[in-house]
Amino acid sequence: MKRSPTIRLFAALALPRECTAALAAWARSELGAPGTRLLAPDAMHLTIAFLGERPAGELEELTAALEALDIEAPELHLGAPVRLPPRAPRTVAVEVTDPSGALAELQRRTADALASASGWEPRRRRFRPHITVARMRRNTPPPGAVGATPSLPFNPLALELLRSHLLPDGAVYELLATRSLHAAYERRDGPRSVRLDR
Repeated sequence: MKRSPTIRLFAALALPRECTAALAAWARSELGAPGTRLLAPDAMHLTIAFLGERPAGELEELTAALEALDIEAPELHLGAPVRLPPRAPRTVAVEVTDPSGALAELQRRTADALASASGWEPRRRRFRPHITVARMRRNTPPPGAVGATPSLPFNPLALELLRSHLLPDGAVYELLATRSLHAAYERRDGPRSVRLDR
């Protein structure tokens, strides 16, 4: 029996340019060690739900579920740097704090909506919001002490459904659906490469 095609999917919040620019500048000044690859600003996002490989036939229902969500953009803040996963770090990220609790609610409602529209079952583990700013090559020691991250409140621009194409020189994210959270959001159609600064 022929296996139906699958696509690698995740839902994420699109970030304002002033936020990603500030994070990129911080990463350049603090994370310049050999073996550490810095993400470009347009590669940064806040993952809300990672669906992994899903049947391509679910895409229409997933898109409709995301676009139908009744949600608003919470005010968020950048927190401390964190190395993930903790036991064998491969990335450097910046935590996102959610004083109002609205982000946790947005994450729960998004995951529930996507699960109801497909056969995906979300992992029931603690949601730890963060923005990845750098990736470390295998066997690269994690950076030592770094300076404070930018003190910056921000509101996400949109909730996006993205397809991840894994290529030899890095991933390419393809925008599939958008639920705007901000009047000034400009829809970004088509693939955008996860480029690295170094």
